[in-house]
Formats: sequence, C-alpha cells, structure tokens
Amino acid sequence: MNASRPSQAMSVFPSALTRALALNPRWRWTIVLFIGFLVLTTAIQAESTRAVETRPDPLVSVADGRQLAPDMARIVARGELVVAMAGMDNPPFFYLRDGRLVGLEVEMARDLARELQVAVRFNRQAQSFNEVIDLVARQEADVGISKLSRTLARAQRVRFSEPYLRLNHALAFNRLALARLAMDKPVQSVVRDFDGTLGVIANSSFADFAAHHFPQADIRTYPDWREAVQAVRTGDVVGVYRDEFEIKRLLKSDPTASLTLRTVTLTDLEDTLSIAVGVDDPVLLDVVNLFLAQRVNKLDIDKVLHADTREH
Repeated sequence: MNASRPSQAMSVFPSALTRALALNPRWRWTIVLFIGFLVLTTAIQAESTRAVETRPDPLVSVADGRQLAPDMARIVARGELVVAMAGMDNPPFFYLRDGRLVGLEVEMARDLARELQVAVRFNRQAQSFNEVIDLVARQEADVGISKLSRTLARAQRVRFSEPYLRLNHALAFNRLALARLAMDKPVQSVVRDFDGTLGVIANSSFADFAAHHFPQADIRTYPDWREAVQAVRTGDVVGVYRDEFEIKRLLKSDPTASLTLRTVTLTDLEDTLSIAVGVDDPVLLDVVNLFLAQRVNKLDIDKVLHADTREH
C-alpha cells in the first residue's frame, strides 16, 4: 500500500466536510463522523503496511547458503560447538582414558555437534558443576553437558533442556552412627526428619537439595565425592547425599562397603539431568530438545550402571 495515501485522504476531508454541512442537519454529523472514520482507518492501514515492509529479516545467512536463527548461525559460522564440561573425571559420564576424553555425555556432545554439522570443542575450565553453569551463563560455552541437575537457582541463569536421564535421590549412612541417632526409631522416620550431619559435594545440586529437603540437618560440604564418602565411612558425618547411581556405584565398587554403610533410595525425589543452554539461545534449546527426543539409545539407571561396569 502507498504510504502517501493518509495525506491524500486528509486533503479530501475538508471538501467532503463542506458538502456534508450543506445537507439536511439531521444527517450532517453522522456523515462527518463516517468520513472521519474512513480517514483514520486509511491512515492506520498505511502505517501497518509500512511497518511490515520495513521489518528486518530475523534469519542470518551463513557461508553454505542456509538462513538460520541467530543463535544457530553463530555456531555454524564459528564451525564448532563449544561444550562446557567439568574438569574432573566423572565416569561413565565423562573422564580421561589413555589421555582421551570419553564417556556417555562426551558421545552425546559429539553426536549433537555432528547433527549441527560442526566440530566440537570441550571447555573444561570449570572445577565444579556450578562453574559449568557459570560458563554457559557468561556465553563462554554454547551448551553445558556435565551431569547437570536442574535446580531452581540454576534455572534463573540458564535454560534447561528436557531431561535425558532421571535418577532418584539416595543416601548412604554410616551404620553405627545411624543406629546411635535413631535410638530404635524406624529408619524411615529418621530419614524423614533427619537432623544429623549430612555430607554433600560443595557447589553441587545436592548441596542445594540438602538445604531444601533436610532443613534440620547439619550440612557439611566436601570438595569432591571421594572425600565425602571417606567422611561417612569414618563416621565424621552420619550420611552422604547424592543420586541413586552414585550410591549404587559406591556399593558395587566395594563389596565390603555394605558392612559399614546402609543405603536408602528416596523414590519420591527425582534428580533430572539436562543440557544447559544460554538464556539468549531459544532456537538452540529447541534443537537440543529435538535431538534428545530423537535419540535411539536413551539413558536409564541400568544402562548407566552397565556402562560403568564395562569401563572398569
């Protein structure tokens, strides 16, 4: 539509108004209002057309001729997907074997990059799980794939994909320390109102979960899982808190552990592992979710335990 039409319509208005005033007074103001309505409608239509005509193209052209959303074009133009992954080993999810980075999540990251037709680069500067979130939030990585649990605090800084693995929460207790704390009360009652010492990994999702689900407990943080486990073995803490995979793996790796440790799985609490994406990358999040939905070999606790056994 020609943008000059509003001015043309306005120039017609005075002569039309004069003719209207010469008519029967009974109809005069009805005609005036009608003409005014036509002029206003014409002006609005012209402005709408101008806005549509000047709207910028939301897509970005890349070297191979494709037009992509800005967040996807950034990755394609760079030629690599930058994946934040914690610097420590966490088998079977990610760890070094003979100097090469391997694991279930490493393969997942490589498969995602392959689908995007780019290379993959792992950023392993993070020394904790929360620092992986920091890298994604600061846009120093496109995604975070690092056994990341979804928490309310983290969700205020990054976007999370749909879960690719669901694990129940679990605890491992020092048998003697638990017996002293329980004083003949049922274990279920002790766990529900737990007010003893509880070990967790510092700057992890379970540090947040512990404060939320066990508000009466004395939370002790440790730099890594190995030190937390050592603390519960020696009785420095009554229990340690993590997901069911790590608790089952603890008993599986040491058959004698069941003599000193008692485990409890919390079937009403679920740990959902997801991929973290930057807040400004909505299309990348959609692509990640579609990628996860289309994966044939979806993960569950049994597959993860089997992978861990195979790697050892």
